[in-house]
Amino acid sequence: MAKTTHSTDVLVIGWGLAGLVAAAHALDAGKTVTIVDQEPRSNLGGQAWWSFGGLFLVDSPEQRRMGITDSLALARQDWFGTAGFDREEDAWPRRWAEAYVEFASGEKRAWLRQLGIGLFPVVGWAERGGYTAMGPGNSVPRFHIAWGTGPALVAAFQARVERGEAAGRATVLARHRVTDLVTHDGGIVGAVGEVLAPSGTPRGEASSREIVGSFDITAGATVIASGGIGGNHALVRSRWPERLGTPPAQMLSGVPAYVDGAMLDVAERAGAHQINDDRMWHYVEGIQNHDPVWPNHGIRILPGPSSVWLDATGNRLPVPLFPGFDTLGTLAHLRTTGHDHSWFVLSRRIIEKEFALSGSEQNPDLTGKDLGLLVRSRLAKGPTDPVQAFLDRGADFIVADSLDRLLAGMAALPGGDALDVERARREVEARDREIENDFTKDAQIAMLRSARAYRGDRLIRTASPHRILDPSAGPLIAVKLHIVTRKSLGGIETDLQSRALGMGGRPVPGLFAAGEASGFGGGGVHGYRALEGTFLGGCLFSGRAAGRAAAASV
Repeated sequence: MAKTTHSTDVLVIGWGLAGLVAAAHALDAGKTVTIVDQEPRSNLGGQAWWSFGGLFLVDSPEQRRMGITDSLALARQDWFGTAGFDREEDAWPRRWAEAYVEFASGEKRAWLRQLGIGLFPVVGWAERGGYTAMGPGNSVPRFHIAWGTGPALVAAFQARVERGEAAGRATVLARHRVTDLVTHDGGIVGAVGEVLAPSGTPRGEASSREIVGSFDITAGATVIASGGIGGNHALVRSRWPERLGTPPAQMLSGVPAYVDGAMLDVAERAGAHQINDDRMWHYVEGIQNHDPVWPNHGIRILPGPSSVWLDATGNRLPVPLFPGFDTLGTLAHLRTTGHDHSWFVLSRRIIEKEFALSGSEQNPDLTGKDLGLLVRSRLAKGPTDPVQAFLDRGADFIVADSLDRLLAGMAALPGGDALDVERARREVEARDREIENDFTKDAQIAMLRSARAYRGDRLIRTASPHRILDPSAGPLIAVKLHIVTRKSLGGIETDLQSRALGMGGRPVPGLFAAGEASGFGGGGVHGYRALEGTFLGGCLFSGRAAGRAAAASV
């Protein structure tokens, strides 16, 4: 098999958002850059291209226009209350957290605008918490959606890389899989690997692993931006922490199969220290994609706060595990039930206002920057077209005109034999009795009434409180929910220059890490939990640091 040889100032392994950002900044510094990735070029942008485009910002003009009072102090309180840093190895993650929250409350928005990235004016309220002031969750809405969603973020940096290609200073090598980093005199001086057979598979689809050649690349600096482990369920289960219960027997994949974590082992063999590998972020509102792109493709529901959440047996989830309040708290609770699924029970009135689906492809109005479609889909009566497609074709959706028929449909789905139908009936009926009064002991009803005090929730995210069994709000809907894998919260330990650190805490010369491979900075900037809208921002922030520092080191 043929072998090719390359030389570059900066080698970037992985062309997701963090890799593109790092490459763009190295090019801005006048360096030559080579980007390698194991997938065909149709996948440029990685997971970010598929994302909803959520960005964590603090005290933004968008927040102020929506009547939200935010501050750096409040955001810092929320971040650290959510992260729960409690380990000696959290030293660098803590520093990254301080730096990132300051970035999100300072230059981040202006920097994005300089790149041509606008923001949707309505700010979302994700991870609402529901505990005390120092507990996890966002005290105020901070979820800003990039106008154009994930593809718009990717395009801003892809364009800079492509200008570098046109100028002869950037090289993008698709189907190049790194198998080892090359060490000389204690430092990293490049990489070697396998050339995979050309592939014409569309974005996200699994590609072949046929090897047709080999390569080596000599580099002054190497940036690992290869992503996490969410497409490798065996690796996810092997790292699953006891605090989250037993690993699920069945999970959906929220990321393509190429998100396999293989590069993390390569980095460790070269001396990089990986920390917090038991910290991970998986969603519990996953549904089977009726039109899958990658194997076992799951879509996450972005729910408003009104649906009744039942476990597989029909018991309502405890306070404050309501839709959209505490992702990992809900995951940990559901793992104690002995089942891999749970249920939303709701009305059509709720799904019309409160259901959004994560992903650029599930939000054609925002992704396509189509104002007309946006008004029709978000403000008009009826579910958005993507949500309606799941109602019509989704394997996990049941629509019925009576509670009896709804419960029978739930029991008939795979795993439905675990459902105590009478218990589920009592839960729904009891909830409805509470909502007929201005006063209530039901914390979820109190929360959703409070949510509607926020203009954004009242406008597009929270239905007017009503009885789920009210015929005028129907028909009734049940959704079977699965665990869907998504993000690694741990990764390669790095300092604030994104330099990869070894076991002794000293930088590995010539090696940098960014994005999910670095736990989005430091080896775990989110700690145990995330505030949402922080993953893309972590790629931007750590990628920028890595690109600048790598260029300066050459």
